[in-house]
Amino acid sequence: MIERAKYLNLLIKSRDNGFPKVITGIRRCGKSYLLKDIFRNYLINSGVDEKEILLIELDDEKNSRLRDPLELGEYVRKYCSAFKKCYVFLDEIQRVYTIVNPNLTAGNHVLATKGDTEVISFVDVILGLSHEKNIDLYVTGSNSKMLSSDIITEFRDKATNISLNPLSFEEFYGYRGGSKNDAVFEYMQYGGMPLAVVKEETEKRKYLKDLFETTYFKDIIEHNKLRRSESLEELCNILSGSVGNLINSEKIANTYQSIKKEKIEKNLVDKYISHFVDAFIIREARRFDLKGRKEIGALRKYYFTDTGLRNARLNFVFPDEGHLLENMVYNELIYNDYVVNVGSFDSIERNADGVSVRKTNEIDFYATRNTKKYYIQVSDNISNAKVKAREERPFKLLRDGIQRIIVINRPINETVDENGVVIIGIADFLLRYIK
Repeated sequence: MIERAKYLNLLIKSRDNGFPKVITGIRRCGKSYLLKDIFRNYLINSGVDEKEILLIELDDEKNSRLRDPLELGEYVRKYCSAFKKCYVFLDEIQRVYTIVNPNLTAGNHVLATKGDTEVISFVDVILGLSHEKNIDLYVTGSNSKMLSSDIITEFRDKATNISLNPLSFEEFYGYRGGSKNDAVFEYMQYGGMPLAVVKEETEKRKYLKDLFETTYFKDIIEHNKLRRSESLEELCNILSGSVGNLINSEKIANTYQSIKKEKIEKNLVDKYISHFVDAFIIREARRFDLKGRKEIGALRKYYFTDTGLRNARLNFVFPDEGHLLENMVYNELIYNDYVVNVGSFDSIERNADGVSVRKTNEIDFYATRNTKKYYIQVSDNISNAKVKAREERPFKLLRDGIQRIIVINRPINETVDENGVVIIGIADFLLRYIK
């Protein structure tokens, strides 16, 4: 069994807290496994009878009747009425559709349309069941539309949200063991999708490629009622090749036009990117002015939730290993509950002609968690003096006392150079330093 200790502890901590536990995350990252195996086993080992645990898999056709919100609520209440305490797991809750209030349709259950206001949705079911004193409710969903801005307003202070990711490097290494250096390379290539981790190398590649074709693209197209998949796939490829680069919709549209020889509107690019974000495939890292202390500009970086999924879009070709390392560092910081931005600030310097010019400087990550604050540069190799000087240059222009770190792709012991910069190997940084 692959341990997911962080998420198990979050579930244990929120057990019987009177709120529904809403677990979100990319498809196939282990949400069902977390509930059905890890947490279920914990409950049974803590004395809960198996009959007191009700699991409903809403993506299973045999439960299609329960995709009606009122049918689902009635079934759960009836089952749980026999128990003093009942633990209810509703898997893939987004499959529950929205209906018009039957009081307005002569008792008939009619699918709601966009213009309908008097409706009953999965939100009503979740909130209604959570009011039952004998029910402790756990819900999973694979699309963040289930927590859109409107729904978040309805859930505010009424639910515990747990965001589940693919295996972090810490979780991956805890399962794999062996050489840390080999583990870094394997994880960088194939990531931490649980089913990919347990497969042989040739099977990993096929599985990760197939996830896009059979699951992710299909879900995005169906959920958002898109007509074409070709442009969606090409944009995904462009984002895959742009990991670690500051980009915006205009840059992406220009790249698309140069590849496909056809124009795509910037607003359509933004729309497609939002679909990838909603499906938890990518995350957005915004620029943060390190001197003005605020988020700035339209340029931003996008990182894949899983490096293996990113590599699958590029047929496992690695044009820039440094950007893959960046992606790994970003994901592990998020896993460890840091708030992560791309650091940016302007400086006034003299050019070769002695003229004062404004220069924009970038630091890969500005990461904060409570009182911990780090400036982080990620580099494949700093054995070259010019490369090291380039990485440290922004650090020297900032005089605020925040710890500076350079993470490199080598198994070296942590050192501090003459400028007070921590230089540390990737595995040591991920497994120890940021804890």
